[in-house]
Amino acid sequence: MEWIIPVGVILLGIYLSWTASRLDRLHWRVDASRAVLDAQLLRRSGAALDLAGAGLLDPASAVLVADAASRARTVDEDGREQAESDLTEALGAALADPAYTTTLRSDQGAAAALDELAAACRRASHARRFYNDTVRAARRLRRKVLVRWLGLAGRAPWPETVELHDEMPRGLSG
Repeated sequence: MEWIIPVGVILLGIYLSWTASRLDRLHWRVDASRAVLDAQLLRRSGAALDLAGAGLLDPASAVLVADAASRARTVDEDGREQAESDLTEALGAALADPAYTTTLRSDQGAAAALDELAAACRRASHARRFYNDTVRAARRLRRKVLVRWLGLAGRAPWPETVELHDEMPRGLSG
């Protein structure tokens, strides 16, 4: 019977070690998925700038999209989500009419630019969802009682989700 306490301590140590390793891996995944999200958002704003600068859109839409894309690329971290949402709104306004984008697609260069933008919008949306799922998993684990009591998260910052409007423009989704 005296072996129960040492076995219990060993099992608790194994569990805590496994949990700490899992939490560390989740924090690495959060960091890696954030880097991917940032890259995909930059790709999306770059594709929007390319489209705006190609002379394919009407002048007002081109200025609107170019301004929003430029702000999304240069804004500080505090305003990033709003700037990315503004870019989504600008793209939605410029490419709201599927008939207009169908007309644009008659030009081979415009079709390639629109396809690149659509792909970039999809990738950015998927990257944001993957990042937010990873953040939620890390938060769930960090909320466990033993993780909090024993400080298994160390000095890692509390992971925050990215909430922005990243809906595909109606004219591109067809």
